[in-house]
Amino acid sequence: MTDDSVSRLATVSAQLQHAAKLGKHATPTLIAVSKTHDADTIRPLLDAGHRVFGENRVQEAAAKWPALREAYPGVELHLIGQLQSNKAADAVALFDVIHTVDRPSLIAALSEAMNKSGRRPDCFLQVNIGDEDQKGGCAIAEAAAMLEQARKVGLPIIGLMAIPPHGLDAAPYFALLAKMARELGLPKLSMGMSEDYEVAAMLGASHVRVGSALFGARA
Repeated sequence: MTDDSVSRLATVSAQLQHAAKLGKHATPTLIAVSKTHDADTIRPLLDAGHRVFGENRVQEAAAKWPALREAYPGVELHLIGQLQSNKAADAVALFDVIHTVDRPSLIAALSEAMNKSGRRPDCFLQVNIGDEDQKGGCAIAEAAAMLEQARKVGLPIIGLMAIPPHGLDAAPYFALLAKMARELGLPKLSMGMSEDYEVAAMLGASHVRVGSALFGARA
């Protein structure tokens, strides 16, 4: 497992660098998606020097990351899964970046939690780029208003995040997200996962969220 994940890390990192260069963009930050993986599975990447990780659930992250962070200083933890408003305070306490801000009630809850705690994790506004009923994210047409609301209450929105429809060419969706970000004056793009991170890097992703290409398929 150690050799596998570390060699995959080197491969993915090199592919990201190459793809970003082709698109004339900076190499994106590689978020190693460690959801469902235990500490023993994560440690080889930490030992190899990787420090940026993503989790889907607040509870799971709270169970395994405090001890790992103590052992490996400098870890940056990203919440990439849907966030319930009642978990906003826990998320603000635990994560450095939150990628899934997508509705007014969550904006209000995060703002309150940040004001109370004094911690201000960077945030991405999640857009439902494929207009899919089952996916989180605000509608494309609502993104500007949502951003304005977030800014009014002081949420540090740094970019847009999206997950394109599964099984379709991701490139048009990534290009649309990049266009939206430019129009909204947002510098960062959280887009691209294990199956399409090279396309995302070529189209200007600042962050890619990669799980199975690093850790292997989940059991």
